[in-house]
Amino acid sequence: MAELNVSRKNIGKLLKEMQGKKFIIPDYQRPYKWDEEKCETLWGDIIDFFSNKKPNEEYFLGSIVTCKGAGDKDSNEIEIIDGQQRITSLFLLLRSFYAKLESMCEDDNIKGLKNQIAPCLWDVHEISNIVEDKTKIHIESRVATESDNEIFHKILTSGKIISANKDLYSSNYAFFYSKCNEYAQKNPMHWQPLCITILNKCIVLPIECEDVEAALTIFSTLNDRGMPLSDSDIFKAQIYRSKKTTEEKKEFTDAWKELTETVEDAQISLDDLFRYYSHIVRAKNKDKSKEIGLRNFYKTNNSKILKDPSLMGNLSELADFWFDINNGGAKTDDDKKTFDFETKKYLHCLKCYPNEYWKYLTSVYYFKNKDQADFAKKFPLFLRKLIAFLFAKFIEQPTVNAIKDNIYQFGIDICANNPFQVNLSETFSSKIGNSVSLKIAKSIILLSAYLDNSQTELIPNNFEIEHIFPRKWQDTNYNGWNKKDAEEYLEKFGNKAPIEKKVNIQAGNGYFGKKKEKYKQSKISTIIKLSKTAKSDWLKQDIEEREKNTIETLMNFFRESSAL
Repeated sequence: MAELNVSRKNIGKLLKEMQGKKFIIPDYQRPYKWDEEKCETLWGDIIDFFSNKKPNEEYFLGSIVTCKGAGDKDSNEIEIIDGQQRITSLFLLLRSFYAKLESMCEDDNIKGLKNQIAPCLWDVHEISNIVEDKTKIHIESRVATESDNEIFHKILTSGKIISANKDLYSSNYAFFYSKCNEYAQKNPMHWQPLCITILNKCIVLPIECEDVEAALTIFSTLNDRGMPLSDSDIFKAQIYRSKKTTEEKKEFTDAWKELTETVEDAQISLDDLFRYYSHIVRAKNKDKSKEIGLRNFYKTNNSKILKDPSLMGNLSELADFWFDINNGGAKTDDDKKTFDFETKKYLHCLKCYPNEYWKYLTSVYYFKNKDQADFAKKFPLFLRKLIAFLFAKFIEQPTVNAIKDNIYQFGIDICANNPFQVNLSETFSSKIGNSVSLKIAKSIILLSAYLDNSQTELIPNNFEIEHIFPRKWQDTNYNGWNKKDAEEYLEKFGNKAPIEKKVNIQAGNGYFGKKKEKYKQSKISTIIKLSKTAKSDWLKQDIEEREKNTIETLMNFFRESSAL
């Protein structure tokens, strides 16, 4: 296990020890995100502690996870892995205190306070303790895609901001300065002791690691605030580092920001996008080996994939495609990937599928065929066959491991223009009805509803599953039903149908004769047909007949789709 050095230091000691050294916020970190509300909380907590503290009491600010820059134990750069948001804000706070001191008439106390804060912010002369060069600050942000890094550095150097700037560094510095000024005016006798309290009584727990991987592991273990570094944060930094010129770095920064926005609008994450793309690469390389973690995958061959000049363009195209899928239409007017009803209904069924593997194969298919003139015509046929394979396989073996090897091979087949094969077992028909208790049941019920030719509109995404014979009832109200029969028939496919949430609430647990009136409000064909039946009772034979018809319809779909 990598060696760790864990200590306990006050803010003054931690920062004064940085003489000749510098905290580095690495390029893979997220941009500074603290807003005024978080700064208000930090300030309020410190003031509350100062006002109510007991002798020898200390205020714990949290842990800071660091490692030597580039893993070099002799480096004078200390990379911050966890705690960058907090320590950045503390630097802004201390710089605002120093700026306030600079504006005051200097006496021994003011001079003494400046001499205590200055070594926290800058290198000082080892004998005179004087700051000779305020550009030698003790922290530097190298966050990739962050255009405000230089603003942060200039604030620490000059103690001044441009009023028109709207960045968080400027606004938070202005906030801290106003709070310092306000507190000094209202509490002139306590302001100077407050400075000393922040330096000497506010405690952090530095955890120093010998390499980045160890630091990231510790960070992930300790972090309970839901902000661990993602794989895409690491990839962003690696791609940024590969850019040689200022122009290239600027182009990448702009492209990454645009990609981030598209991914957010597409309702996926950047990590999702990189995972989808990894399956495209695997398929092209005929790689059907066991999947490995994303970081290890993109690290192979000296990060060759991340250095590929076409990577950002490919990711952007893939993100646009998933925007189209998850938003039901083209992202731009000149986007040709508009989807017809057949495509949309099959996508809807796949979105209810119990795992993500359909997305990987769909990404491979898109990238292989996106430039084909007949893509829009062939895409729904691919989705139909994909549903036939995935649903049938899950019905036979309801685990994700059962499909992995097939998915890897199918990706290779797609890239080689070979059709992937779907085989149904001889006993498959009998297994469909038994799948009603599996996680895939909702997908099957939705598919069954879409296989009704009179269903010409998309079913709402928030549809619910209606039990035609209700799950709750009073024995006296039901013709020929008892508890044993109900338990046997309640969960059959013949007793279930997709229904709009609002209609389901209105229908409630009423008996069939009453429910039919509410069913008339539905726009789902199978529910509309139920509303038009002449029956007032929903009996065992009705469920059996509907079960039989449902399974026959599904079997026809699976047979026809498998043959595509």
